[in-house]
Amino acid sequence: MARRSSVNYLDRLYASLVYLLPITSVVLFGKISLFSQIPILETIFLPILKIDEILSTSIIDFISIRLVVWFSIFFLVVRSYKINHFIRFNAIQALLLDIVVALVSVTVKLLGKVSFLYFILEIILNVTFLGITAAFLYSVFQCALGKYAEIPVISEAAYHQTH
Repeated sequence: MARRSSVNYLDRLYASLVYLLPITSVVLFGKISLFSQIPILETIFLPILKIDEILSTSIIDFISIRLVVWFSIFFLVVRSYKINHFIRFNAIQALLLDIVVALVSVTVKLLGKVSFLYFILEIILNVTFLGITAAFLYSVFQCALGKYAEIPVISEAAYHQTH
């Protein structure tokens, strides 16, 4: 992956902040089952749960703050070539992770109507929660170091969107 320019500390902060979107989206998956099994997780994720409450607030009937933030990041950050490539790359990567969470959520809602699939759905939710959490931690750590977070498939798609 081509490196565009040097990354200053403010760019690292901005690139890290966009990863709050997917982690706040997936925290409810953990709340469904993992938090009751491992109570310390609820304490650890309490700030994320509070941010999720704010993002889930509706501005109008069907438009939440999360949706406004999502489209703002896409149109004002990812599509702006005046912004450092490092920030744009991490922004689209965070949005792609958020799309993964949304797709899993829709799938679980559709399959949730079948009662005998409950155990399988719980596994899907837990794996998604743990995977997105791991991607969040890895990506924020890499951003703090000023390096590009390389997540298979997601990074390749992100790179093509910002190239």
